[in-house]
Amino acid sequence: MRRLLAIFLVCALVVGVTAGCSSTGGTPQEKVINVGSVCCMTGGSATFGKSSSNAIAMAIEEFNAAGGATIDGVKTTINYINEDDAGSPEVGASAAQKLINQDKVVGIIGAIMSKVSLAVAPICQDNKVPMISPTSPNPKVTLVGDYIFRACFIDPFQGTAMANYVWNDMKLKTAAVLYDNGNDYTKGLAENFKASFEKNGGKIVSYEAFTDEDKTVDYKPQLTKIKATNPEFLYLPGYYASDALVCKQAREMGLNVPVGGGDG
Repeated sequence: MRRLLAIFLVCALVVGVTAGCSSTGGTPQEKVINVGSVCCMTGGSATFGKSSSNAIAMAIEEFNAAGGATIDGVKTTINYINEDDAGSPEVGASAAQKLINQDKVVGIIGAIMSKVSLAVAPICQDNKVPMISPTSPNPKVTLVGDYIFRACFIDPFQGTAMANYVWNDMKLKTAAVLYDNGNDYTKGLAENFKASFEKNGGKIVSYEAFTDEDKTVDYKPQLTKIKATNPEFLYLPGYYASDALVCKQAREMGLNVPVGGGDG
């Protein structure tokens, strides 16, 4: 996190953004720059947003308490502004616009979820505001442009790692997949797991989907189809809330195979 702050401080020097400067004789003695974040503080994946925002706030507090940084002889500290995207691409896009146009941030940490980052990234790129997502593994995020970065591994790595583990370590030959087709994160993981497992020689016996894990509570229709194909393994690339519910319903139906997923 300290490295992210250092990057944004360099950006502040380049673009010359200031807020709340004090000066003597026309020379600023101290400069405060705004750094923003777009985190899902509410919604089905709020624990990710809250933990990320807390980490950012802690790092900035430590940075400022240590005296900040001296850039061109000017003491520079950070003012942190967090916006809730509620797990929604539309809300996230509005939050990014507010941070850039109203708060004049020199950089944005976030978004957390890939589907939100894909909405925020073009806005940051167009405005030449650096964006670093701590947890968005969809490869398309950083392909938006040269102002967009990530601090985590990507879906192809995750999906391939799980496929290799199931095939090489668990020695299982068949698998089923259940994913959210309305979420870029889960779609990416599902596609990469399927491709890698089949490349290893495994067989995907069932590839089922639902839409919107925040609203779906009944997975029995998909699980009934999956159980009928008798898989040895069930891959769930969703987030914690939906995956826990899927596992509970699967066990109630007698589908007692090993289950694996991604970092969500």
